[in-house]
Amino acid sequence: MPLPDLLLAQLSDPFRIGLLIALFITMLRTQNASGTWIPLGVGAVFVAVIIPATAQSALLAPMWQLIAVGVAANIVLLAIILAAWTLFQRLKA
Repeated sequence: MPLPDLLLAQLSDPFRIGLLIALFITMLRTQNASGTWIPLGVGAVFVAVIIPATAQSALLAPMWQLIAVGVAANIVLLAIILAAWTLFQRLKA
């Protein structure tokens, strides 16, 4: 599977999006104790590893490639979530 197709597939994965939203909400709740960037970074890597490691379908790419593209997709999705949250906070005030 070519890398752009793999990236688009991972960016549109609803399970991945749901996990990252839950990660972001958890980060907000524990932000005073653990900060912002370390939990998001560790969580992005965790989600990128856990999804292909537990996939039961035939993988069309090597595991390292799925994880590397997954980390990139997670960073993009977390940037979108963080931007939406920041915009919401500014409009709310």
